[in-house]
Amino acid sequence: MLSFTPLQSKPIPPTPTSNATHWSWSHFTHHHPTTRRHFFASSPSKVSYRRLSINAIDAAQPYDYEALVSNKYAQSTRLKIAIVGFGNFGQFLAKAFVRQGHVVFAHSRTDYSHIANSLGVLFFQDPHDLCEQHPDVILLCTSIISTEPVLRSLPIQRLKRNTLFVDVLSVKEFPKNIFLQVLPSHFDILCTHPMFGPESGKDSWKDLAFVFDKVRIGEEESRKGRVDRFLDIFEKEGCRMVQMTCAEHDRYAAGSQFITHTMGRVLEKLDLETTPINTKGYETLLNLVENTSSDSFDLYYGLFMYNKNAMEQLERLDLAFEALKKELFGHLHEVLRKQLFGKAEEAGQRRILTKLPKNGYALPAPSSEAVKSENN
Repeated sequence: MLSFTPLQSKPIPPTPTSNATHWSWSHFTHHHPTTRRHFFASSPSKVSYRRLSINAIDAAQPYDYEALVSNKYAQSTRLKIAIVGFGNFGQFLAKAFVRQGHVVFAHSRTDYSHIANSLGVLFFQDPHDLCEQHPDVILLCTSIISTEPVLRSLPIQRLKRNTLFVDVLSVKEFPKNIFLQVLPSHFDILCTHPMFGPESGKDSWKDLAFVFDKVRIGEEESRKGRVDRFLDIFEKEGCRMVQMTCAEHDRYAAGSQFITHTMGRVLEKLDLETTPINTKGYETLLNLVENTSSDSFDLYYGLFMYNKNAMEQLERLDLAFEALKKELFGHLHEVLRKQLFGKAEEAGQRRILTKLPKNGYALPAPSSEAVKSENN
């Protein structure tokens, strides 16, 4: 917005060389918060001029206040997340963390520095160097069977005393117990399980389940807010947030995730191939094999070994398969009985077998002597 203020007039000699109005700068100053410009207007028909002062009320400030506030807010919500175990799943999560503006560090036994640089992640091969960055969150993305040795190998004495530890394992009671055993009480613990992976979540995380259990969180508002900011990462990606205890998770997961992986592994053993006449159901089986076989066997073994409910589900699966075979063979037996002995049974006669046939041989027809003896 511009405002004009008349100032003191001064005489000026006429300018005979031009009939046009001449504008010349006499003074220029720049003060905060307004910019003040003074200039003269002269005309050959006038012997005086009026000096005007233009006050630019909305002139640029020495700094952008809105940008400063926005930057301070971003810094207050930004987390420093250290991913321990920067394999396929760790890299998958890091992309979302970086995309949302968080600072991401990584550590792994394998040198993933090149991949980390391409994702905007700072990679550390030495865990001491990683912990000296004082991350807000330590996120364990290791395999289930290597969780305990990796956790015990971290120099946690170099971390801030209220650091938040998070896991993303497919079992929950096991890491919960390990955290409680290894970590001092001043560390926070959050057990989580994204119910998706690089394959199932490659396009979007929208409506995919994210399970979490706030195992041990300090009473300070800053520590509660940090947990909320971490969970907000997945909520912003559209995940369906599900809060439940670790015990509840393992009970449900054994009946869903473990069974899914087991059926996928069984079908993989059959070496299924696509055909020119694939049905939608068969395509679903092929997709199941692809999704489960892409995961390491260590993951499947961990689902079995570290979930006490898995053995029960495996036994139930075995019993269900046996029951299905009995039902299938039972129907077949009834068909054979009707074909082979239907007329005799209609007459109230029952066949007598002295010896069961070997596997693969047809059942023999009853002899006339056996039939007579049955009637007598």
